[in-house]
Amino acid sequence: MFQRIKKDFAGWIVIIAGFLLLLEIFVLHPGLIFSFLVSIGLMYYGKKGRKRKIGKLMFWAGLLVLLISVLNMFTVKFLLFSLLFYWFVQYIQKKNNKEVIKPIIKHKEAGDADEVIIKKEPMFRNRLFHRNETPDHVYEWKDINIQTGASDTIIDLSYTVLPQGETVIAVRNLVGNVKIYIPYDLEVSINHSVLLGSAYIFDEENAVNAFNMNIMRSSTGFDQAETRVKIITSFLVGNLEVKRI
Repeated sequence: MFQRIKKDFAGWIVIIAGFLLLLEIFVLHPGLIFSFLVSIGLMYYGKKGRKRKIGKLMFWAGLLVLLISVLNMFTVKFLLFSLLFYWFVQYIQKKNNKEVIKPIIKHKEAGDADEVIIKKEPMFRNRLFHRNETPDHVYEWKDINIQTGASDTIIDLSYTVLPQGETVIAVRNLVGNVKIYIPYDLEVSINHSVLLGSAYIFDEENAVNAFNMNIMRSSTGFDQAETRVKIITSFLVGNLEVKRI
């Protein structure tokens, strides 16, 4: 699972970096091409005459110009920031320990006319950096409504019993992937909004690659079903996968 997430993240970083590189070289800073040619030329002729003092001087001057040009590029700064950000997210996720969720119930006392209030801990909490995943054993269901910074969420509905009526799963991410596993006999409606990412829903042959799109899907018996699930997701960058199991 970790390797798949790592691969998706690296893939998007490469695509974005490639786009930024072309934009920077041919639109924003076309002079970089001239700087690269000069530095490579100095290094080439300096290497040919490296036995002489002037040759060594040309080689190191060309290398210095090349390093300065590369380090000043926005694309390189983006790659370095992405690597640092990814390392920081993984570090925070490893530091967080799994929490045991227990409902707190206030019981009505005899002769007490006050309304009974039932307080429950949510399935997941809003956090900037945290991996959310339902247990791999039977658990009590609670509707999910979260918003996070950089986070991956995995929800498996095969280990729980949903109440009658409409169950809501709402996830809003800045950066992250969401995977939701749905039993075959459960009716589902999906409303997904994303700036940059992809969506693989049910048995569609190919993932939908989305750029600033809203994707809506619904099973045929959703409106008439007594028990149904409404999924609402919104990402800045990320992938959605809804799969039958």
